[in-house]
Amino acid sequence: MKILLAVDGSAYTKKMLAYLVEHDELFGSASQYTVFTAQPPLPPRAKAAVGAAAVASYQAEEAEKILAPVCKFLMQSGIDAKSAWKVGHAGETIAKFASSGKFDVLVMGSHGHSALGNLVMGSVTTQVLAHSTVPVLLVR
Repeated sequence: MKILLAVDGSAYTKKMLAYLVEHDELFGSASQYTVFTAQPPLPPRAKAAVGAAAVASYQAEEAEKILAPVCKFLMQSGIDAKSAWKVGHAGETIAKFASSGKFDVLVMGSHGHSALGNLVMGSVTTQVLAHSTVPVLLVR
C-alpha cells in the first residue's frame, strides 16, 4: 500500500505520527510511506525583490525543517519513508500530490475545528477533502 503522510510540523502532525506507529497493524509493514509538506507561495513582489534562487532556497530550508524530524521519528519507529514537498496552497497541493502519486491513502492530522470555525478560519483539512480523489484518514 502506498501511504502519503501530510505533515506541517504542528502538534496535530505529532499526534498523527504517534497514532500511525501505535497502529501499525492498519497499514502493514510492506507499505511504502511518503512524507509530504506544502510550502506557501511567497508574493511575486518578494520573489522579485530577493530573487527566485533565494526564494527557492528559503522554501527548501523551511520544508526540510518540517520533514527531517518526521523522517527521523519514523526511521526510529522502523518506517523508512521518502520525503517530498511542493510550493502551493496547502489543501489543494496536498490533494493534487496524493492524486498524481497514485497513493492508496492520505493520512493527516486534523485540528478538529467546528463547522463554524472552519467557515470563519478556513481549513486545510476541508480543502484536502474537497479536492482529494484519494481516501483520507484524519487523526484528531
